[in-house]
Amino acid sequence: MTAYIALLRAVNVGGTGKLPMTELKAMCDACGFAKARTYIASGNALFESDLSEAAVQKTLADALEAYAGKPVGVLVRTAAEMAAVAAANPFPDAPGNRVVALFLDDAPPTDAIEHARHITGETLALGKREIYVRYDDGMADSKLVIPAAKAGTGRNLNTVVKLAALAAGL
Repeated sequence: MTAYIALLRAVNVGGTGKLPMTELKAMCDACGFAKARTYIASGNALFESDLSEAAVQKTLADALEAYAGKPVGVLVRTAAEMAAVAAANPFPDAPGNRVVALFLDDAPPTDAIEHARHITGETLALGKREIYVRYDDGMADSKLVIPAAKAGTGRNLNTVVKLAALAAGL
């Protein structure tokens, strides 16, 4: 069995996409995923499955759509991939809460940074299937727009590291 981490997009953020984590765990259980658990209320699920990454993503996305009545974005990484995202952090000297990994389904376009708008103090770097953003002044007032990350979801590096550790222990 492979340990997976599912990252839901726009769940329990700013009053949108309300989804109790007990419901998310129950959905994972109903999907046949083993050892399902959640981490913090922002749409992070960890579990094991014999399914491929694509099949895990589709199975959970279908269950979430049935629950919510609309599509919910789901990004999936294996435990090893999440550990690699943490290890590849191009801003290791920055506090973990000031660096965000924006998770994508595929590799970011090579010109993703060129097309970003409203960069004011942020530093960007491309990852394997992520875009890293360092927010020196914090995220609260940032107006940064990254068109290539529109369908992605972000987690700060503190969360990425914790998810990698939890998934390694499944």
